[in-house]
Amino acid sequence: MIPFVKAHACGNDFLIIDEPLAQRRHADLARKLCARNASVGADGIEFLDRKPNGEFFLRLFNADGSEAELSGNGTRCVAAWLASSEGKRDVALGTHGGLRTCHVVEAADPVYLIESEMGVPRVMQRTIVIPGVGDVPGAMVNVGNPHFVLFVDTDDFSAHGHSWQELGAQISTSPLFPHGTNVEFVRVLSPSKIAFRIFERGCGPTTSSGTGTCASSAAAMVLRGVDRELTAIAEGGPQRTVWKSNDAAMQLTGPAEIICRGEVNGL
Repeated sequence: MIPFVKAHACGNDFLIIDEPLAQRRHADLARKLCARNASVGADGIEFLDRKPNGEFFLRLFNADGSEAELSGNGTRCVAAWLASSEGKRDVALGTHGGLRTCHVVEAADPVYLIESEMGVPRVMQRTIVIPGVGDVPGAMVNVGNPHFVLFVDTDDFSAHGHSWQELGAQISTSPLFPHGTNVEFVRVLSPSKIAFRIFERGCGPTTSSGTGTCASSAAAMVLRGVDRELTAIAEGGPQRTVWKSNDAAMQLTGPAEIICRGEVNGL
């Protein structure tokens, strides 16, 4: 049996498993345990590696078994778990997308409000061509993992005659992105507020995304001239971003909640 913790950030849910228990079966465990109707169910698994020197490193595997560089929401879920289980108010978590530091702003166990330093976003305006759709203007954004951000003005976030779910799936798996990409559909609501939808690489539509929040905010700040402090609203709820300048690290603030602890058959 494999002990696990389940947590979510705005509905974006993850299992947390100590690395030694994975026995190098990360992809298999992710496909098995993340299955919604046949197992625990989650968008992905954060494997927590505790180094002998006290440092932490996370490996994120999506529900389809693919490994991603990091998840902003997943990282925050792990920070919440370490606050709940070990009383850590400040923690640095290594990821394949870089070091992420998290600070607990408010704690009302099992819910934690956490501010995370998310690194320096890189935004590049680009128009891509999708078969059957045509030219799709947007921006490639890197926040430790890849994103393609589109701006829309429709209430249902549809674009180019397609639903955001359908177009998101096409873009996410396009050969233009050999390693795949996350896709966000962004509406600017006001100078201080945006709304967006997420098609997540390796998972599909999700209610929230920490890195997606950062990518959407960065693109809106650079290309639409919105405020450098934003409320970004996904289906799972709002998060707060602050990006003081293009060469500064972005700060992301949002909730994370511990759902349960348990054991599961990992065979």
